[in-house]
Amino acid sequence: MTSSRSENGDILVGIDLGTQSVRALAVSRTGEVLGTGTSGLASIRHGSRHEQDPATWWRAVQAACHGALAQLDRPSVAGVSVDGTSGTVLLVDAADGSPLSPGLMYDDTRAAEFVDRVNEAGEEVWTSLGYRRMQPAWALPKLLWLMAEYPELAGRARLAHQADVINRALVGAEVPSDLSNALKTGADLINETWPEKVFDVLDLPSTLLPGLVRPGTPIGAVCTEAAALTGLPEGTPVVAGCTDGCAAQLGAGALAVGSWNSVLGTTLVLKGVTVELLQDPLGAVYSHKSPDGHWLPGGASSTGAGAIARQFRGRDLDELGSRATEYEPAGVLAYPLASAKGERFPFVAPQAEAFVLGTARDDYELYAAMLQGISYVERLCFDYLAYLGAPVDGDLLLTGGGTRSRYWCQLRADVLARPVKLPASAEPALGMALLAATPGRVPAEVAGEMVRIKEVIEPRAEVVGRFDEPYLRLVGELEGRGWVPPEMARQVTRRAGR
Repeated sequence: MTSSRSENGDILVGIDLGTQSVRALAVSRTGEVLGTGTSGLASIRHGSRHEQDPATWWRAVQAACHGALAQLDRPSVAGVSVDGTSGTVLLVDAADGSPLSPGLMYDDTRAAEFVDRVNEAGEEVWTSLGYRRMQPAWALPKLLWLMAEYPELAGRARLAHQADVINRALVGAEVPSDLSNALKTGADLINETWPEKVFDVLDLPSTLLPGLVRPGTPIGAVCTEAAALTGLPEGTPVVAGCTDGCAAQLGAGALAVGSWNSVLGTTLVLKGVTVELLQDPLGAVYSHKSPDGHWLPGGASSTGAGAIARQFRGRDLDELGSRATEYEPAGVLAYPLASAKGERFPFVAPQAEAFVLGTARDDYELYAAMLQGISYVERLCFDYLAYLGAPVDGDLLLTGGGTRSRYWCQLRADVLARPVKLPASAEPALGMALLAATPGRVPAEVAGEMVRIKEVIEPRAEVVGRFDEPYLRLVGELEGRGWVPPEMARQVTRRAGR
């Protein structure tokens, strides 16, 4: 959607650095999208390696910004903010910010050999932050790999996250990293510093590390050169961004304490807001930090619509869904997984496998059972979050490809026994435009002004409680297989009033 109006007033620009493209939005202070721009990106993949040329990021940002601003007559831009893919890092020249290495992307796992060393050195800090262990694709192991691969750069190089490269180009000078992108590089989000003792043990000099600020912090202004290349007015405030996942949460409007964004795509991801940092003994939940100092806990399940796509490849899902109401609840019980094996949230079980208990009468019943099974896992996620002490009674905003099914959204409201809200748009670039408006303001209030709700779906009164029995049966089955801890299963039963 674009607009050629000149009386647009102050607008906010959000830039989303994705895997396949860069997307920019020009958004009004009331959330109206006034202009959009997109430019593609290319990756190099080989085995465990996934990298991009950082120079292409800046060129794509230039094109995307021009596209977003092209229809606006002399725009007055109040701020711009940039997100990046989580865990994507590189080395840059400390003097001028020019890239010295490829960008190692968020899912690049070439640094797996360094993970044990990282976890041994940082065990105390990682535990205090709730995630307990770093994974091979996280940024700190990649930094060790980069320093081993490019020893000649010692003393000259500095670590940069994907968004840092763009922010430096926009400002024309050195910029700090945001705590969100720095989480997977080992930043201590409690104290908002780098854990120097950990980096000393890892033989990583402090000169490698950029400064740290919270997302939403002004870090500079668009310089003359960047203004000419992007179309952003010179002097536009540049505001520290976050990861793309957090950006999507912001775009959905989940910024008030107790509110949650449930993203149902190939997999199921939940992200919410708490006052206190959650401590998860399983390590299934880890938290980013909000611009206002609150915490943004989240977890990613291995269930999701990917399981539906695999089971019913090539089938008309609308046609299958047209008869789903005939099976409420289904006579079979399904635990669907998008991946071949393993669960990450709301429980951690690398050995977990999908299953169906019973024999479906036809494909319609199996389809209904899988929709219900994924919805039961979503309910279990919320029960586990409540078990950890998280407030879960605020707004629930549904986003992701799963929301294209109106019936599935209704089913989720019914299984969860709570209203769900569908935002009109929840893309990361919108979240960055919102973040650009937050300096000096309460983020939740900004979200209330800029995030538009398309529909509110209430649970159907006539089906309240109908899904409790199969849900508890699924939990019991997961416990019986040794995947769900007994105390967690008891908490679920208590919450269900049984």
